[in-house]
Amino acid sequence: MDLSNIKLVVTDLDGTLLNSKHEVSPLFFELFKSLKQHNILFVAASGRPYYSITEKLQTIKDDIIIVAENGGIVINKDRLLLSTPIETNNLIELVNLIDSNNHIHPVYCTPSKAYFSKKSISNGLLNTLEEYYPNHSVIENIKEIEEDIIKIALYHSQDSEKYIYPVFKPFESHYKIKVSGKNWVDISDDLANKGHAINMLQENYNISQDETLIFGDYNNDIEMLKLATYSFAMANAHDNVLAIANHKTKSNDNFGVEYILDKLIKAKH
Repeated sequence: MDLSNIKLVVTDLDGTLLNSKHEVSPLFFELFKSLKQHNILFVAASGRPYYSITEKLQTIKDDIIIVAENGGIVINKDRLLLSTPIETNNLIELVNLIDSNNHIHPVYCTPSKAYFSKKSISNGLLNTLEEYYPNHSVIENIKEIEEDIIKIALYHSQDSEKYIYPVFKPFESHYKIKVSGKNWVDISDDLANKGHAINMLQENYNISQDETLIFGDYNNDIEMLKLATYSFAMANAHDNVLAIANHKTKSNDNFGVEYILDKLIKAKH
């Protein structure tokens, strides 16, 4: 495995760069200094909103590109490169379906903040949702939201793939419906996926798939993993990701991203 030609590194956050406590390791920040010295473009690509990603990567946020909301938003140094809101045509149908399932808890994501339903708060989910969406308001009705909705994140306390995904699968002809974690299913515009965002960046910076290294762990990472010769599934990844990635690394709790980045930096010397 020759990593000496890598020009672009992309990593998911939860389950990938972040450990199980949702922390970024000090080791990563040390390695990032070397990536920067070698002029390697670094992209954080997450289902999280922009403000949550910058909170995790505060000290380097001006030196990286951020792909937020599963590719719905791409920002470089406060400059918006891409925004793909949800088409409103079938939105009411979606919302009615969400509201009719009491075990499903929605988060409506706009560029500036997230909106939680009163139902979720009364079920004691505020702390859980705040970890991912620290900037939020609570609403009773979706009509209270005036901004574009970039993504609808749906939370289930037990198993999103079992209890949420089958309910919304019929909408896949209109939207991107992705199981993005054990407790989450994300709904977005069909073009709002990490693959579309990374492909745009590869074209903008004239970087090939052979020059791209990507890390991921869940189904919302699949489109972008297909765009790299050096695609890495975490040891803790979903079976679908393990099947699609060209390589495998250690788990997120065993510094799997850092392990490969160290090899990359050594290959550059």
